[in-house]
Amino acid sequence: MSADSSRQKREIDQRPFLEATSEAKSRYGRFNLAVIGGTGVGKSSLVNAVFQRDWAAVGKGLPVTKGVRYYHDDSLGIWDIEGFEIGSAVPPREQLRNHLKTIEQHPRNEQIAVVWYCVKANDDRLTRADIEMIQELDTRGLPVILVLTKVDWERNALTGSRRPTKGTREFISWLEEPVDENGQPITIPFARVMPTSTRERDGKGTGHGLGDLVAETLALSPADVKDAFRIAQRLNLPWKREMARPIINGAAGLAAGVAATPIPVGDALALAPIQLGMMGRIAAIYDLELKTMMSAGALAQLGVQITGQALARSVLKLIPGAGNAVNASVAAALTVAMGEGWMRLCEQVHTGKLDLAKVGDSWGDYVPGALDVMRKMTMQRVGKK
Repeated sequence: MSADSSRQKREIDQRPFLEATSEAKSRYGRFNLAVIGGTGVGKSSLVNAVFQRDWAAVGKGLPVTKGVRYYHDDSLGIWDIEGFEIGSAVPPREQLRNHLKTIEQHPRNEQIAVVWYCVKANDDRLTRADIEMIQELDTRGLPVILVLTKVDWERNALTGSRRPTKGTREFISWLEEPVDENGQPITIPFARVMPTSTRERDGKGTGHGLGDLVAETLALSPADVKDAFRIAQRLNLPWKREMARPIINGAAGLAAGVAATPIPVGDALALAPIQLGMMGRIAAIYDLELKTMMSAGALAQLGVQITGQALARSVLKLIPGAGNAVNASVAAALTVAMGEGWMRLCEQVHTGKLDLAKVGDSWGDYVPGALDVMRKMTMQRVGKK
């Protein structure tokens, strides 16, 4: 390592990265989902499929009261509420009412945003107890998605599309226009019925209907927790990119401001806090805890790479008359290229394609090259026309 690199490694402060991650997590907050259903309905499998968190294996559930457990981390809280207790002297609706009263006594960041009321697809009908509990949830102002679990699907041989089998379609039709045993219309106040499966019938694959469930959950979420849900869920990467790109563009604007009066390449260190802060915020969007993933030394080395002095020099060599100073356009393009490289790395970790423990060693594979930066500069010029 050169003397300049050693000096940079000592001087670069990792705090902008860590502070930006902490600030972002605090700003986005936690999304709280209530999942209601009896034993064997498939609640854990559903949660694991959408959020990729194996709560049962982790064992972080805190028993709140009989029939209720609360699982949580920084971005997601799950209220696991069992089905009504058969043979209890307390009616199901009252049992649920008592559970909800208990939950309401918890802090604001633990309050329910959306409810998944889970019923096995082959149940064919909702019980009177189910209907009364859904009515109680509606009385409390909680949006309810009626999730049909363990659905069997038919595949169209020509189009490849899938739909629930006939029995489940008939169940859905009844749910959409429910009547009692006498044929009289009844009200079941759920927002949508969503057929789902977390596996194929043979136990393999990733199931079906989960993307639609995620989209509907976001649509029903209160505005102040929509971003928290986008972060907590693990199925829709485009949502995360949509959140990350404004952060990258904002950092590029700040970097351009620093270099409004061109700065020597040797002073490119001034861009490091901006770029590290950008990366910390992106890490929060991908729900990554880099404080435990990377040592202080790895973060410092990361900072050296991010300042991009060698990259800046190689870019400036390609610009006639540029000299040896980083101007606003170069600083912005460097930051955008770094941000997009970091976003790709975060996606690899997020999707399980890159081991968390190898982030520090793998970042070099995602550092952009001079042509990437030049491409960003060209896009900037085109965008201004």
